[in-house]
Amino acid sequence: MFWLIGAVVIAGAGFAAAYVPRARAAAHERAVAWSEARAAIGVAVVGRDAARTPVPEAEELLTKAEAIAAGRGGAAAAREAARCARAADRLWRAAADRLRREAYGG
Repeated sequence: MFWLIGAVVIAGAGFAAAYVPRARAAAHERAVAWSEARAAIGVAVVGRDAARTPVPEAEELLTKAEAIAAGRGGAAAAREAARCARAADRLWRAAADRLRREAYGG
């Protein structure tokens, strides 16, 4: 009986030694991904405000990014939200550049 308890304790310790670092790494990856997503959404909002011209596709992408962020989820959801926000920002930057070139004849 004593050997059985010892074997169970050793097996539990081995499982914990393997599981805890992986769980901690996954939680860190998720936190970093959501931080990047929130930053990308913030940059896209600033880009939208600076563009001064409506870009419907960019609005849809930003709305999608914000909806994904509101729903939370894992690291994959965060990466998708960041991808949508960055794409929206690129569209607004392109629209602002076109407007600037038209205004200054460039």
